[in-house]
Amino acid sequence: MPSTLPQAEDHVDVLIVGAGPAGLMLANWLSRCDVKTRIVDKRGTKIFSGQADGLQCRTLEIFDSFDFADRAWRESNHMIEICLWNPDDQGRIRRSDRIPDTIPGISRFQQVVLHQGRIERFFLDAIKEHSDILVERGVLPTAFEFDATKADDFNDYPINVTVRSLSDEESTPQQQQQQQHHKSGDGKETTVSDGLFRSNLAADDTDDLIRSAESDPAVDRVESIKAKFLVGCDGAHSWVRRQLGYQLEGDSTDYIWGVLDIVPITDFPDIRQRCAIHSANAGSVMVIPRENKLVRLYIQLQATEHAQAGGKADRSWITPGIILQSAQKILHPYKLDYSYCDWWTAYQIGQRVGDQFSLKERVFLAGDAVHTHSPKAGQGMNVSMQDTYNLGWKLAHVVKGYSDPAILKTYQSERRKIAQDLIAFDHRFSRLFSGRPAKDIMDEEGVSMEEFKTAFEKGNEFASGIAVNYGSSIIVAKEGDSAKQGDGTDVASLDNTTCVISKPQVATKIDVGKRMPSFKVLNQSDARPYHFQELLKSNGRWRIVVFPGKLGLAPNMRRMQKLGARLESPDSFLHRYTPAHQPIDSVIEVLTVHAGPRESLELLDLPESFHPYSETMGWDYWKVFVDDQSYHEGHGQAYANYGIDPIQGASVILRPDQYVSWVGKVDDYEDMERFFSAFMRPRQLEKE
Repeated sequence: MPSTLPQAEDHVDVLIVGAGPAGLMLANWLSRCDVKTRIVDKRGTKIFSGQADGLQCRTLEIFDSFDFADRAWRESNHMIEICLWNPDDQGRIRRSDRIPDTIPGISRFQQVVLHQGRIERFFLDAIKEHSDILVERGVLPTAFEFDATKADDFNDYPINVTVRSLSDEESTPQQQQQQQHHKSGDGKETTVSDGLFRSNLAADDTDDLIRSAESDPAVDRVESIKAKFLVGCDGAHSWVRRQLGYQLEGDSTDYIWGVLDIVPITDFPDIRQRCAIHSANAGSVMVIPRENKLVRLYIQLQATEHAQAGGKADRSWITPGIILQSAQKILHPYKLDYSYCDWWTAYQIGQRVGDQFSLKERVFLAGDAVHTHSPKAGQGMNVSMQDTYNLGWKLAHVVKGYSDPAILKTYQSERRKIAQDLIAFDHRFSRLFSGRPAKDIMDEEGVSMEEFKTAFEKGNEFASGIAVNYGSSIIVAKEGDSAKQGDGTDVASLDNTTCVISKPQVATKIDVGKRMPSFKVLNQSDARPYHFQELLKSNGRWRIVVFPGKLGLAPNMRRMQKLGARLESPDSFLHRYTPAHQPIDSVIEVLTVHAGPRESLELLDLPESFHPYSETMGWDYWKVFVDDQSYHEGHGQAYANYGIDPIQGASVILRPDQYVSWVGKVDDYEDMERFFSAFMRPRQLEKE
């Protein structure tokens, strides 16, 4: 007889389904903002090898804002150069070019590679440090209900998800237990983990798990979670997406690729460089040198006749040996073998984007649940994490009552547009990479190697993550149609009377809608140099950055005195949007970067709003900086690099995710106030 015990029930602000990089990025954000969060994953264990590995510049900047970029930087392999190999007149592959892997000067970081398991570990450690959120592994969502009548009340819980705890056997992927063997050089067999269970060639096992779980009447393994928000970070087969009835739109190619993580034994000279290798007629391979002496090979498999009528390839014939043989043909006459293989998988290239990223701003989809593409541009994990980096602070501000829920509409507008741009880029790039090299200029079916190089170079900025440019919206004050600049969603100001437009001419090298660039500045109080981005920690704060110019000029100092007086006023927007009993910089922080010289100013010459005072901690010495020569690290030339006139100055509003919302005149308090009034909610008593 089934148990009649009542089913357990919980209430949370945010429920995250899926504990891969996207889900962990979101949990990490929410752990910094004191938001009640649960995160569940049907798999019983985390990843220990393989999977995604590329970390782009922008992702490392984000990691640095969470204080663990140093761990990734230290452990990873750094990608400095790309070598292009193409067939010569005789069909033999030769190195045809070298280009930098990361565009010089684009970021203070360069692209690196490190396996996904370590990246997840960094997140888990950060979450543990800031909260009591635990990843609940072996927990499967089995039912979803949404009460649309509660959707407009953001204090209510319109979402009900039933979850079930799985047994160890149920939560362990079957493929993980089917291990492959490769004869090593000493004749011994080595056991190799495969990643096929996560590949897009694998069938989704969620429905089978649900049926199996429902046949078990043990109610103590079932729980009802009522949530204000649900975020599906559960991969290309997303259970959450299927509950909403949403679709991935796009198509698959017939290109099937194998992936090997090996310690190579080879005479190929560029095995420790990132390489794009086109053979004359045996396909293509990308070489990714990795940490711990490993090298990842992305190998085009020629046997596409194994594809089934339904479009999915039969993966039963794919083994590490088959993948290695393909790589050996492409690299000929160079030799390639291995004794140690760490991981392998295979996948079919497809480019798809979700038709919707959100249900009434209460259920959201992120990562592979709403965009899939080839992995060779190092985009998948990065774009997935940046989805939830975009979403996390917005959810936190709505949950905490700081912001109107209208800001949540910008998630789909901003991130679906990025996904569409990524798919367009990947569509072209993967076909150029997978195609046969043209024999000559008359060979219309072949790929021009010059065109491939150009695409590679142009793609570098896109692949760095630095090119992300969010369109006009309620939180991005720039000219233009918000629907056209985004994915088509209308995210303009709720009230046209509060609409503010930036004055980009006062800071010509700061792009509204892009992330704030970083240059060295000095702390006014102790002369320590900082990269400006180091000051922009991901702690949920908006920032007003005042560039007052040369404060030795009387008009400039008068402007600062005037702005300081407005900000200090009890009815200023700083006070209006700061919760009761919270520090004045807890929601909106004011930073200053003056044009120097440093010796011309004392910190206490400035109004208190630029260096707030605490009765217990004294003055804040970490809010005022200067664009000046450091003793040991040169001159950052911040004003020149930001395109700001040191006579006129400028002010900039930055979102909690470091993207530029508004650029205007130094003391344009009215525009600042109008900008925030469009979406911020007045101060309230601190929530219990």
